[in-house]
Amino acid sequence: MDTPKASGIAWRSLVTVAGAVATSIAVAVAAVLAVVFAATLVVIGFMATALLGLAAFALRARHGHAATTPSDPSLIEARHMGGHSWVAYGWNERR
Repeated sequence: MDTPKASGIAWRSLVTVAGAVATSIAVAVAAVLAVVFAATLVVIGFMATALLGLAAFALRARHGHAATTPSDPSLIEARHMGGHSWVAYGWNERR
């Protein structure tokens, strides 16, 4: 039969081993979560960069289109004033 002192030592060593295993599992889960969240931030950064690049291309295309002059002299310029209102320029100089 075991003495109370011997069974207490066995119980403490079993609890110590179980605590070490639980700590190791918690550290592994935390490391995996850290990698997942870091990868998420990298993907968000790439998406933000792509969005800013597309916005830059859109603004460049919009400004580039407005600065060009038509090559056909028979075309007139019209500007949208809001709603159904348009104002045309150069129509009375047509031949």
